[in-house]
Amino acid sequence: MCVQCWLARMILVFTLLMYHCCLGLNDGAEGLERMDKCGTRCSKGLHCRTKPNSFFPPPCQNPADGLTTSSVFHNISFSTVMRCEGRQKCSLHLRVKTKLQYSDSIHGVSICTLTPGMMAKCQILSLKKTSRERMSGLQVEVENDCTDISPGQQVKVTVKTLPSYCGITWTGTYKAPDCVSGDLRRHVPECITGRLSYDVNPQRKELSVSVSDMLEGYNYHLRLCHRDFICVGTGASTLIKKEAPAKSAVLAYSRPLPCLCIEGWSAVMDAPRVQVCPFKHRLEELWFGITFDPLEEALSWEPACSVTAVVGLCQRREDGACVDLPHASQNVSRGKITFAKVDPHPQLCMKFTAGSQSWTRCPFTDSRFQAWELAVTRRRGHDDLKILSRVNATFSVELCEKSEGSIVCRHTETHTVHGDKHKAVDLHLTGEQCSSCLQVKRLDVKFATTVIHCLVECNGSSSMRSLISSRATWDLLWVAVPAGVCLSGVIIVTLVLHIVLTVYQRRKQKRNRGCSSEKQTDPAFDCVVPVLQIQPVLHGGVLIPDSPKCGDSEKVNLISD
Repeated sequence: MCVQCWLARMILVFTLLMYHCCLGLNDGAEGLERMDKCGTRCSKGLHCRTKPNSFFPPPCQNPADGLTTSSVFHNISFSTVMRCEGRQKCSLHLRVKTKLQYSDSIHGVSICTLTPGMMAKCQILSLKKTSRERMSGLQVEVENDCTDISPGQQVKVTVKTLPSYCGITWTGTYKAPDCVSGDLRRHVPECITGRLSYDVNPQRKELSVSVSDMLEGYNYHLRLCHRDFICVGTGASTLIKKEAPAKSAVLAYSRPLPCLCIEGWSAVMDAPRVQVCPFKHRLEELWFGITFDPLEEALSWEPACSVTAVVGLCQRREDGACVDLPHASQNVSRGKITFAKVDPHPQLCMKFTAGSQSWTRCPFTDSRFQAWELAVTRRRGHDDLKILSRVNATFSVELCEKSEGSIVCRHTETHTVHGDKHKAVDLHLTGEQCSSCLQVKRLDVKFATTVIHCLVECNGSSSMRSLISSRATWDLLWVAVPAGVCLSGVIIVTLVLHIVLTVYQRRKQKRNRGCSSEKQTDPAFDCVVPVLQIQPVLHGGVLIPDSPKCGDSEKVNLISD
């Protein structure tokens, strides 16, 4: 059992050693050379001494014969080394190396460095007199690394002889490594920004941010910002205390824009900052905020983030494709773009193209700003077309024909129509064919869509028969309805006359019975008219009895029914 424990411990120790070894190799591969202290060194065991340069150096002297810059200085090189006093307390130094051709007239070398906004710093390196005599005519390698530099700093280096000979000068420039180096970001305070990681909660629109590798002994700032030339804060920020056990915070955002970034920095003067942008690939969030001015008829859009894109106008077809309008595209980066004199039609859209991707937004789909429409009414197999306009406008009306199997419409007639505000304009078409289409476009604007309406396609004789059948039905109805009304009138009149005749006959019979009873009871009258036995003669509708058997020969007239 103890042997197994010992083996396990040895494996663990070996693993840790290998890990640190690999880590050390990696650091050495990408890291800068370390040094314990700066100084000046000369080759071949020579003792060099360093002294500061005089504020008022003597003027240069004329060089001896044969002395030139190329004959004195050889293989001048620069490099950056790092000197550390702790894990996060490292500084950068410029190392200058050169080979100097010594002679009786050259005692040493002067190295001066100049950085923007700073005074020149010079150091004089010289050999003792005994060493100069011994090295006369030989090359001596001189090295100095006591010049402090900052990350990313541009340095001008000037090397001269001592004493200074006119024209014997070497000048070069060097740029120190900047903070993109991982070695500097971990160990140089000017480069330590901290490392940010985050989680997104889209439902609550929150970002949970964690910070690691902070600058030791300092608080840390976190905020949200919109990145452009600079990162402009959005108002969401927080401060992480240096003594807080959990280096994390929650930041709320409003829109997941591609330029929305999390920015962090240490609470020190001129601290470097780190930024991560969680939504940098969400370009579709930029294509909002389209506005329309109905008075100026101007369509505008302004990007919420700086973006390189092409913005144009197009007309959406029934199949979903959006056809570009001619001369209606603009390049945009960060400024506002405007399309003047635009017809606000539901088919008019704005197309955004960034790289190889395109997005389309149609701001007039709700018809709130629609200025006109083409109204189609189907009557007895005929299309009744009208333009209904909310504004005073001018329209182009084109009649065209399509050949079978072709999508191209050949123009046959073109007319210009003026429409008044809130008044319908009838479009009377003559000579229409089944392959005809009507194209209507507004002319008094710069950017407009073309509305197309095609007549119903014919289907041979069957469609013609259906058209004739419908017409015959309508004709039959026009004849049958008046005939029915007249027949009903005749029936009603006949019934009324029949009722009147029946009433009249009954009243006449009552009168006749009254007359017979009076002749039988009244002696003054001895005449009886035998109505049923006489043979009447028709005279114009009046019945006259031939021989009344009355005593006074009085004629009795009967009105014929």
